[in-house]
Amino acid sequence: MAILVAEVPLELAGKRLDQVLVELFPDYSRNKLQTWIKAERVTVNGVQLKAKDRLEGAEHLELDAEAEEVTEYLAEDIPLDIVYEDEDILIVNKPAGLVVHPGAGNWSGTLQNALLFHLPDAATVPRSGIVHRIDKDTSGLLMVAKTLAAHHSLVEQLQARSIHREYLAITIGRMTGGGTLDEPIGRHPTDRKKYAVRDSGKPAVTHYRVLERFLRNTLIQVKLETGRTHQIRVHMAHIRMPLVGDPMYSGRFQMPKDCGPALETVLRSFKRQALHAEKLGLIHPRTGDYMEWELPVPDDMQQLLAALRTNDTLDHS
Repeated sequence: MAILVAEVPLELAGKRLDQVLVELFPDYSRNKLQTWIKAERVTVNGVQLKAKDRLEGAEHLELDAEAEEVTEYLAEDIPLDIVYEDEDILIVNKPAGLVVHPGAGNWSGTLQNALLFHLPDAATVPRSGIVHRIDKDTSGLLMVAKTLAAHHSLVEQLQARSIHREYLAITIGRMTGGGTLDEPIGRHPTDRKKYAVRDSGKPAVTHYRVLERFLRNTLIQVKLETGRTHQIRVHMAHIRMPLVGDPMYSGRFQMPKDCGPALETVLRSFKRQALHAEKLGLIHPRTGDYMEWELPVPDDMQQLLAALRTNDTLDHS
């Protein structure tokens, strides 16, 4: 068991207790939270209230979260590239092609299955300790909480936008400069597998700067304030600078002009979005110290960058 605490933000004033709990503790279902309210496992300023009672904001909440073992997913002996590990957190380097959570069509062979094997106690932590995710075909750093207390701390940091996340990406198109995209993202109106910039979407903020320009492409560094699904891919496509290798948001594959045979070979074999979670920084849940990790881009993106640089030196006249 773990006591999770939170202060009710003023913007949630007027909402029911169960609605506030859903906002503050998103890793638990509304039904589970309502059950805990009835079981007197929730206090508001030290007092037990009913689920329908409305809050005024600034109250002190305490939730006695009961550890529940995840039984629907199997533990699998899948190798993990561990960058850092202590008794509270685990930082892994997720390779491109590895799905983070089990789901339709991917019930096994995922990072969560691997974590359940590597950390048997992760079965008592929501989503086996995974507090954020990166897409299947994105590589790089991902953090995992090993305890309920660490999980709550990392989720709280994500909600406060204090987790530092930087990515490297290669775009289709030559950028003139960097900038900030503050555009809400929601489900695509006609394709439920995709996301799009929409007025009705959730806030999404992406900062990007140019690291290197090529004839028809750009290497950029991206910093995320928010963590919406497909955020970088959607925002870059929105400004007509989709990522190399991203069939979902870049449209039909087209070989760029001024493309030499070596670059053509690399581009035809590059079967994922050119996106790598390069840097991750957080406040350690137990010590309060800031910690940061950085990874170089994997071999496939290194080869793509080398081919782009070589292509720039060719005579395209």
